Amino acid sequence: MGFADLGHLPYPWDTLDDVRATARAHPDGVVDLSIGTPVDPTPDVVRDALVGASDAHGYPLTHGTPALRRAVADWFARRRGVPDVDPAAVLPTVGSKELVGLLPSLLHLGPGDVVVHPAAAYPTYDVGARLAGATPLATDDVDAWAGRTDVRLVWVNSPGNPTGAVSDVAHLRRVVAAAREIGAVVVGDECYAELPWDARWVGDGGVSRVPSLLDPRVTGGTHEGLLAAYSLSKQSNVAGYRAAFVAGDQGLVARLLATRKHLGMIVPAPVQAAMTAALGDDHHVAAQRAVYARRRTALRGALDAARLAVDGSEAGLYLWARPAGGSPLEGAGSRELAAWFAARGVLVGPGEFYGVAGERHVRVALTASDDDVARAVVRITSA
Repeated sequence: MGFADLGHLPYPWDTLDDVRATARAHPDGVVDLSIGTPVDPTPDVVRDALVGASDAHGYPLTHGTPALRRAVADWFARRRGVPDVDPAAVLPTVGSKELVGLLPSLLHLGPGDVVVHPAAAYPTYDVGARLAGATPLATDDVDAWAGRTDVRLVWVNSPGNPTGAVSDVAHLRRVVAAAREIGAVVVGDECYAELPWDARWVGDGGVSRVPSLLDPRVTGGTHEGLLAAYSLSKQSNVAGYRAAFVAGDQGLVARLLATRKHLGMIVPAPVQAAMTAALGDDHHVAAQRAVYARRRTALRGALDAARLAVDGSEAGLYLWARPAGGSPLEGAGSRELAAWFAARGVLVGPGEFYGVAGERHVRVALTASDDDVARAVVRITSA
């Protein structure tokens, strides 16, 4: 079975040239709040570990070093309320996007199989299903797929991209129970879990209370059929390192490991060392969250002033915005909203990039410098 041909599908951001050109024409320059790439420095503790491991003359371990896998297990116990991750059931990945895009294929899904993902979702869930020849199903309703034996993979994204919505323990338990009844794998994409904002999800010292798919309250005491994916790009400003991992069901991890060995899908040794250091240092994570909190407060205030309502956005790197009732923009589509921002020199992401459920929203990223955020606030507020 070969990969499906996706050459006819345009990359969403490549279709934004007109809006991008408008924003760049602003006399004071563009403020880019669209992609969500980190702009702050990589912490010294991470960079020092990378440099210290730079004499990497041998091949790295596909499974990851024992130190890295132990660091992941310890991080789950310390930061995510998951005390029972086996280091043998941890696998580093080359960023999280390749895992999302390739997982249906690595699990040998194909025609006749269905991959469930959130209604408003990161486009790679859809693309990964199509790449394998499977059928994507965009829905937030468990009843829409419960009992269907053609459903083989269910993606949960909490905190969600783009919506910032958080799935509580009760919802996750329901997803897991429904999937186990039909033998489907459930994967939690949890890449924004260290960035909670709503008081419900913030513990002492800012520690996240966002539930993991691997939380014992969810799993019933076994990780069977479950995987959780996480990226260090957001918490540690290492998007350029392509540093991520997946953990959970040891049998599933072993299957993925065997295939990845054949394909040479290996995280470089210096990056593995940097990941180990990053996962062991909570100070830089708290410091970066404080930076994003400051920017979020400023941007949220500007959106309120411009009569733009924010939905969800309980956690993560984005504000999911739409015109409030009575706004002159009420009823506008996401492209029209993006054009409104672009006319003020601010680039945001049209919600339609994330599916039909996003057609009335835009995604506003917190990943701009303090100076750029201040410029955006002035432009949006004055509107």
